[in-house]
Order: sequence, then C-alpha cells, then structure tokens
Amino acid sequence: MKRYMNTALLYAILAMVGGVFYREFTKFNGFTAKTTLSVVHTHYFLMGMVFFLLLVLEKSFSFTGPKTGRVLVFYHVGLNLTAVMLVIRGVTQVLGTTLSSGMSAAISGMAGIGHILLGVSLVLLLVQLKRAVQEIR
Repeated sequence: MKRYMNTALLYAILAMVGGVFYREFTKFNGFTAKTTLSVVHTHYFLMGMVFFLLLVLEKSFSFTGPKTGRVLVFYHVGLNLTAVMLVIRGVTQVLGTTLSSGMSAAISGMAGIGHILLGVSLVLLLVQLKRAVQEIR
C-alpha cells in the first residue's frame, strides 16, 4: 500500500509540474492556441495519481499476483512515454518548430506505443481485479 500511495503522490507532483509548465511556458512564449501540453496535467493526474490510488483496493480484494509487477512496469513506461511525447509535441507547437513528416510521425508513433502499453496494462490489471472480486462471492 505504501508503494502505491508514494507512486500516486509522485504522479500528483508530476501533474502539478506539468500544469505549471504548460501555463508558464505558453504565457512566456505568448502562445494562445491549443497545444498538447494542456493534457500532460490531466494524463498524470488521472492515469497516474488516480490509477495508483485505485490500487489501494488491493488491501480489500488482494488481487495482485506474480505478474502484477511486470504489468505495472509496462504501465509506468507507457504513461511516462506518453507524457514525454506530449511534452515534446507541445513544446514544438508552442515554439512553432517545423518538423519533418518523419519526425512528426515518430513522435506520434512513440505516443501511440505509450498509449497501447497503458491500455493493455490497464486491462490486465482490471482482469486481475475482476477475478479477485468474483472469488469473494
């Protein structure tokens, strides 16, 4: 439980940093259009902090198993890869950097891989939780 709470706290801090960076970086650069920097904050809050707070359910349902650690590693990698690519895309948008089509596709592809890792990991953990809840009946 302590590990999950510490992880939730870390992602809450990263969410705050992401939000402040978005606000200050766009303001400093006089940027008023839409940018992917705006969603770093919410990704870290929801997919990071809230997700790991939900894992506190482990105390009630004991749903983790030997594979859970690997699933959580993929979850962390997916979340942080997604967030880093959102920041890179957002910074290039704010600075008006022209990207080659290959570089733009690479950023999108890496963000897509991050989202896939997040999605698969989330489903695997929900399946573990579902099995634990069914065993209680």
